[in-house]
Amino acid sequence: QVQLVESGGGLVQAGGSLRLSCTASGSLFSGNYLGWYRLPPGWDRQAPINQRQLVADIKDDGSTNYTESVKGRFVISRDTPRDAVYLQMNSGKPEDAGIYYCNHRRRSVRYWGQGTQVTVSS
Repeated sequence: QVQLVESGGGLVQAGGSLRLSCTASGSLFSGNYLGWYRLPPGWDRQAPINQRQLVADIKDDGSTNYTESVKGRFVISRDTPRDAVYLQMNSGKPEDAGIYYCNHRRRSVRYWGQGTQVTVSS
């Protein structure tokens, strides 16, 4: 079992920055990924999990993966000793808005945080 707790969501102006944090606890075995997924506006927290869209993830070896729309603007990083993952969101755009979920993935098993709301004002 892995528990994930997010923080750092809120309101950001277009062009501004925001930093999301997530702390994991429980059994994190090697070969795991920590990442961030976004549920677009218009969906509530009861939306099917498959509506969540990958934003970025990072493996425990440091390799990263970003969705095309955030490349060059967002930076994902990881503090392995603290089992934490961060998402630095820069040059925010209205289309970045949504509920951001922290995710832990290893093989076919996934765990999710409760989500944190990000609103971008134009």
